[in-house]
Amino acid sequence: MSPDLVIDIGRQALWTIALLLAPMLLSALAVGLMIGMFQAATQINEMTLSFIPKLAVLILALAIAGPFMLEMATSFMRDMVTSIPALIELE
Repeated sequence: MSPDLVIDIGRQALWTIALLLAPMLLSALAVGLMIGMFQAATQINEMTLSFIPKLAVLILALAIAGPFMLEMATSFMRDMVTSIPALIELE
Protein backbone atom coordinates (compact mmCIF):
# COMPACT_ATOMS: atom_id res chain seq x y z
CA MET A 1 0.00 0.00 0.00
CA SER A 2 1.48 3.32 -1.03
CA PRO A 3 1.78 6.28 1.33
CA ASP A 4 -0.49 8.32 -0.95
CA LEU A 5 -3.24 5.73 -0.61
CA VAL A 6 -2.92 5.68 3.17
CA ILE A 7 -3.10 9.47 3.28
CA ASP A 8 -6.16 9.43 1.02
CA ILE A 9 -7.94 6.89 3.24
CA GLY A 10 -7.06 8.95 6.32
CA ARG A 11 -8.36 12.10 4.64
CA GLN A 12 -11.62 10.37 3.79
CA ALA A 13 -11.96 9.14 7.37
CA LEU A 14 -11.33 12.61 8.83
CA TRP A 15 -13.80 14.20 6.43
CA THR A 16 -16.44 11.61 7.34
CA ILE A 17 -15.86 12.23 11.04
CA ALA A 18 -16.16 15.98 10.54
CA LEU A 19 -19.45 15.54 8.68
CA LEU A 20 -20.75 13.17 11.35
CA LEU A 21 -19.95 15.57 14.18
CA ALA A 22 -21.02 18.80 12.47
CA PRO A 23 -24.77 18.68 13.27
CA MET A 24 -24.14 18.00 16.96
CA LEU A 25 -21.31 20.49 17.37
CA LEU A 26 -22.98 23.32 15.46
CA SER A 27 -26.27 22.95 17.32
CA ALA A 28 -24.50 22.91 20.71
CA LEU A 29 -22.42 25.91 19.64
CA ALA A 30 -25.49 27.89 18.59
CA VAL A 31 -27.39 27.17 21.80
CA GLY A 32 -24.33 27.85 23.94
CA LEU A 33 -23.85 31.19 22.21
CA MET A 34 -27.49 32.18 22.71
CA ILE A 35 -27.42 31.13 26.38
CA GLY A 36 -24.15 33.00 26.85
CA MET A 37 -25.60 36.17 25.37
CA PHE A 38 -28.69 35.79 27.57
CA GLN A 39 -26.49 35.36 30.65
CA ALA A 40 -24.38 38.36 29.71
CA ALA A 41 -27.46 40.52 29.16
CA THR A 42 -29.14 39.50 32.42
CA GLN A 43 -25.91 39.11 34.43
CA ILE A 44 -26.94 35.65 35.59
CA ASN A 45 -23.75 33.72 36.34
CA GLU A 46 -25.19 30.25 36.74
CA MET A 47 -23.00 27.63 35.06
CA THR A 48 -25.70 24.95 34.99
CA LEU A 49 -28.21 27.16 33.15
CA SER A 50 -26.97 26.08 29.73
CA PHE A 51 -26.90 22.34 30.44
CA ILE A 52 -30.59 21.48 29.94
CA PRO A 53 -31.11 23.56 26.75
CA LYS A 54 -27.92 22.12 25.22
CA LEU A 55 -28.99 18.59 26.11
CA ALA A 56 -32.45 19.14 24.61
CA VAL A 57 -31.01 20.58 21.39
CA LEU A 58 -28.48 17.76 21.11
CA ILE A 59 -31.25 15.18 21.46
CA LEU A 60 -33.30 17.03 18.83
CA ALA A 61 -30.30 17.30 16.49
CA LEU A 62 -29.59 13.60 16.92
CA ALA A 63 -33.21 12.75 16.15
CA ILE A 64 -33.20 14.90 13.02
CA ALA A 65 -29.69 14.15 11.71
CA GLY A 66 -29.43 10.59 13.05
CA PRO A 67 -30.50 8.81 9.85
CA PHE A 68 -28.10 10.94 7.79
CA MET A 69 -25.26 10.23 10.22
CA LEU A 70 -25.98 6.49 10.29
CA GLU A 71 -26.15 6.28 6.50
CA MET A 72 -22.88 8.18 6.15
CA ALA A 73 -21.07 5.95 8.66
CA THR A 74 -22.35 2.72 7.12
CA SER A 75 -21.56 3.95 3.60
CA PHE A 76 -17.99 4.80 4.61
CA MET A 77 -17.48 1.42 6.28
CA ARG A 78 -19.04 -0.41 3.33
CA ASP A 79 -16.66 1.38 0.96
CA MET A 80 -13.67 0.58 3.16
CA VAL A 81 -14.55 -3.11 3.50
CA THR A 82 -15.29 -3.57 -0.19
CA SER A 83 -11.99 -1.92 -1.14
CA ILE A 84 -9.91 -4.39 0.91
CA PRO A 85 -9.37 -6.85 -2.00
CA ALA A 86 -8.19 -4.03 -4.26
CA LEU A 87 -5.82 -2.80 -1.56
CA ILE A 88 -4.34 -6.27 -1.09
CA GLU A 89 -3.78 -6.67 -4.85
CA LEU A 90 -1.80 -3.42 -4.93
CA GLU A 91 0.94 -4.91 -2.76
